[in-house]
Order: sequence, then C-alpha cells, then structure tokens
Amino acid sequence: MAGEHSSKQYDQDLEAIRSKMLQMGGLVETQFQDAITCFRNGDVERAERVIRTDEDVNRLEVALDDTCSHLIVKRQPAANDLRSVMATIKAITDLERIGDEATKIARTAKNMHERGIPAGLNHYDIVRAIAANTGDMLHDALDAFARFDKTLAAGLIARDKLIDQEFALILRSTITFMMEDPRTISAALDTLWVAKAIERIGDHAKNIAEYVIYVVEGKDIRHTDYASRQEEGQQ
Repeated sequence: MAGEHSSKQYDQDLEAIRSKMLQMGGLVETQFQDAITCFRNGDVERAERVIRTDEDVNRLEVALDDTCSHLIVKRQPAANDLRSVMATIKAITDLERIGDEATKIARTAKNMHERGIPAGLNHYDIVRAIAANTGDMLHDALDAFARFDKTLAAGLIARDKLIDQEFALILRSTITFMMEDPRTISAALDTLWVAKAIERIGDHAKNIAEYVIYVVEGKDIRHTDYASRQEEGQQ
C-alpha cells in the first residue's frame, strides 16, 4: 500500500509540473498576442501590461526549475519520466525567452507610437503574416507538448522554415522602404526589430516541438534535419 501511495503521489507530482508549465505557456501566448495588438494599434496601456507580465513569467520559470530539480533528487525518475522532466525544464527556458521577445515587441510598439509613425509605412501589414503564423505555431507547440503528439510536433518543425522565409522577405521590404524614403528609416528599423523578435519566437516554438520528439522517441533531434527525414520516410 505504501508503494502504491508513493507511486500515485509521484504521478501527481509529474502532472502538476506539466500543468504548471502549460499555464506558463498560456501566459506567454497571451503576452505575445497582446504585444502584437499593441504594435497594431498603439495601445500603450496594454504594452505596459505586457512588460509587467514578464516578471510573472520569470517567477514561474524560477519556481518550476526548482520544483523539477527537487523532483529529480527526491524521486530519481528513470527512462521516459526522466525525459519528460528534462524536456519540461528545457521548454520552461524557451517559454521564458518567448516572454522576453514579447516584451521587446511591446516596448518597441510603445516607443514607436509615442514617437509617431511616418506616413507611407504600414508597419503592421509588414509583420501581419509572420505574426499570425508564429502565433499559430506557438499554440500548436503547446498543444503538442500537452498531449506529447509526435505527429503535430514533426509538422511544426517543418513549419519553422516558412517563418524564416517570411522574415527574409520582411528584411528585403524594409530595406526597400528605407532606400526609397529616408524618413522611414527609424520606424522601418523598429519594424524589422519586431519581425526578428517574432522569428525568434518561432524558433523557440520549434524547440518545444523538438522536446516532444525527445520524450516520445528518446531522440535528441536538435541540429538535425528531422523534418526532411520524416518526409522521405513517408514516400
């Protein structure tokens, strides 16, 4: 009976950690969406809220890291359980960095709208597509982690290439804006800075997807062309 009770408590501890990590994920997802809204409409009050929320994200990271460390020392998980805990620790770090990037977007949006945006530069339209695709990617990465869905995770890894291509297009278009009208240089650089932050959020979402593969398959696929190998295997 004592062993059964201990095992049940251990399972509850693992589930509590994953639940808290997904709560953190929901927080940074909202942070990102609010930051993009600020960039679109210049809502300074919302931008300040995004910036304040980053402190909550940081506290969650520290608390979850501590909880995971204690679980490893106390329970000494093996095999799949250990991979799950290690993947959670890594995902927590990526979520904290997503929060940092969302905060950068909010700060940039606040500064741009306080300074004024020059006529002829539709700054939000420039990042609309990459922001929407990255938001979807982050949501799906959290969903894949919640269910340890290997198929969804593999698809996300492939989708990151689209985000990179969109950023390259934005880079070219903002350079064109600056060359054609030097008055847009400051705002164009800010827009490029926001696009880069969005692209990095896509990278972190891809990392979370890679951790799902690590838990399910026991393979560390970082720095490999996993998506291409999967496509070849299906042919």
